[in-house]
Amino acid sequence: MEYPDTGWDQPMIFDSHAHYDDEAFDGDRDALLSRLPERGVCAVVNCASGLASARKSLALAGRYPYLYAAVGVHPQELDKERPDPALLAELAADKKSVAIGEIGLDYHYDTVPREMQRAAFEQQLALAAELGLPVVVHDREAHEDTMQLLQKYRPRGVVHCFSGSVEMAEAVIKLGMYIGLGGAVTFKNARRPLEVAAAIPLERLLLETDAPYMTPVPYRGKRCDSAHIALTARRIAEVRGITHETVLAASRDNAQALFGIRL
Repeated sequence: MEYPDTGWDQPMIFDSHAHYDDEAFDGDRDALLSRLPERGVCAVVNCASGLASARKSLALAGRYPYLYAAVGVHPQELDKERPDPALLAELAADKKSVAIGEIGLDYHYDTVPREMQRAAFEQQLALAAELGLPVVVHDREAHEDTMQLLQKYRPRGVVHCFSGSVEMAEAVIKLGMYIGLGGAVTFKNARRPLEVAAAIPLERLLLETDAPYMTPVPYRGKRCDSAHIALTARRIAEVRGITHETVLAASRDNAQALFGIRL
């Protein structure tokens, strides 16, 4: 597979949200992960979708020094399993675990009852507060309910793959949280993500892939990995009128601050 040329002597890409435990990487996972630092990647937070995913994420993090894990139950997995606070707390105690996630609300498919989603989200927000950990929040077509719970719990964390308005982004930032942006800023219909990318303070921006998903143009339709953040950073730099190195450095520093990681 082709990779974008990062063009830097030192790794600068901090991917704040990926899923390298996904089956899309089963054929070449270790080969790919061993090469990412050569492609400009300095750190990755691998976000779990459920308990088995959390264990896989921690196992990967144990093998790769630059890789960290978030543990939690994704809203679309709640028809298969519910959050177990005691077990999540045990997983979160691992030295490579840096957040509770990926948690939140997803009303796009409506395959999981919304009341069940809200209860699980609230339960995991409370756990994160108890453990003193940041959260990685999934919000798809559930802006109002997401904001209600974020305003109630006021967690440290990031709303990943942000799809809301500039006004919502400002409300998230007012809570002290971060905005996660990825390959969507390069899509042809990327009006809202670009408006947000241009408007928010640079010190509240995180870059992400959601790998293997959300691959940026011109690689859209192919499997995504953390090196593709180079393209996302260039597009955000264009709309802000700054260099992509500035965008990457800010995102890297912001992610380190949020997740408590020293590089």
